[in-house]
Amino acid sequence: MTLAPDEDLMLQVRDGAGETLGLLFDRYQTPLFNFYAKLTGDRALSEDLVQEVFLRILKYRQSYRPGTPFRAWVYQIARNARIDHFRKFPRERTFEPEMLPPVTPKDSAQEQQEVELLQRALQQLPEEKREILLLCRFQELKYEEIAGLLGCELNTVRTRIHRALQDLRKAFHRLAQGAMQTKAEAAAAENIPPQGGRHGM
Repeated sequence: MTLAPDEDLMLQVRDGAGETLGLLFDRYQTPLFNFYAKLTGDRALSEDLVQEVFLRILKYRQSYRPGTPFRAWVYQIARNARIDHFRKFPRERTFEPEMLPPVTPKDSAQEQQEVELLQRALQQLPEEKREILLLCRFQELKYEEIAGLLGCELNTVRTRIHRALQDLRKAFHRLAQGAMQTKAEAAAAENIPPQGGRHGM
């Protein structure tokens, strides 16, 4: 059975079939939550913003035009919802360890650490760089769609993504080096003999 395209479902919602919104919710709830979670580091806020997006879809359904890629349209709503929230409730970002991507049992301890370091490196980037990487790498929007969302030229998007990736690599390597140094210091401390004792042969 072929699944109906997002655009067809949204046209049904626009024409009054509100129950069809549930299908779009099933498709986009998790991607939107992950987008917000990686961007804000706040689980409760991410859940609230996802709900706000779908309320806005209903509220502004008549503004949806046939032929408009639904994914780009919904992420424009998602960006606006987040911007509006922080205009009303400006506050410092907080990082919650549970916002890290799940690690499957087959992953090694090193892989788990790399996932955590990558997430922490992402959190260290300025918000505009973090957002463009999330849209491109995690939400898999096309460069053309991102250009439309950000209101800039295609070449500008390419340049911003390139620079954001460079900064992410630098932040990741900096964190990785710090983690290695901490491990080395901990290992050295364990091997220090008691004061006045003899060194092992």
